[in-house]
Amino acid sequence: MVQKHILLKESPSQTAGPYVHIGCTPNFAGITGVYPADLGAQMKTGKVKGTPIEIIGQVIDGTGTPLRDAMLEIWQADADGLFNATNETRGDADPNFTGWGRCATDMQDGMFRFQTVKPGRVPFIDGRLQAPHVTFWIVARGINVGLHTRMYFPDEDAANADDPVLSRIEHATRRPTLIASQNGEGRLRFDIVLQGENETVFFDM
Repeated sequence: MVQKHILLKESPSQTAGPYVHIGCTPNFAGITGVYPADLGAQMKTGKVKGTPIEIIGQVIDGTGTPLRDAMLEIWQADADGLFNATNETRGDADPNFTGWGRCATDMQDGMFRFQTVKPGRVPFIDGRLQAPHVTFWIVARGINVGLHTRMYFPDEDAANADDPVLSRIEHATRRPTLIASQNGEGRLRFDIVLQGENETVFFDM
């Protein structure tokens, strides 16, 4: 007897919706008792190597309005350019630094904040050193697929000029959208513009 096959159709594409915070940042959403703290809220678990920094910013839509329901994740190397990952073979990363953070934008002003450290340089796939950078992933209502971008540092002109990723951006006038601005001692401002004038460069990952 031939088995009857039931073919399932692909579900319609869905945005993250307003419920992403419930599953990913329940404490932020007012749901306590799931985790002592939301995963990714603390990147430093003890005394860390390197220079502590704070990254702040807003996710801005095409009308110039900050999104108040976005969620961001960041990945980065530690101060020595090592990742806290099982496939890191170049050395031992800082055990007091996770290298990964998650933050929902504030419901009042749409701000996000990460307490982290300035990362060291890591090699590109061809061995060339990349400039210090932080990788961002952004999701929000109205975004079907999470957006990937990078933040580079304003005090790394020489390294930024040689960076193998920045140099691949065809229109040099758009490269500054990936470079943060100094916003006080130890604080960097990095606004992510989704569309329109000064749209941030996003990467196809």
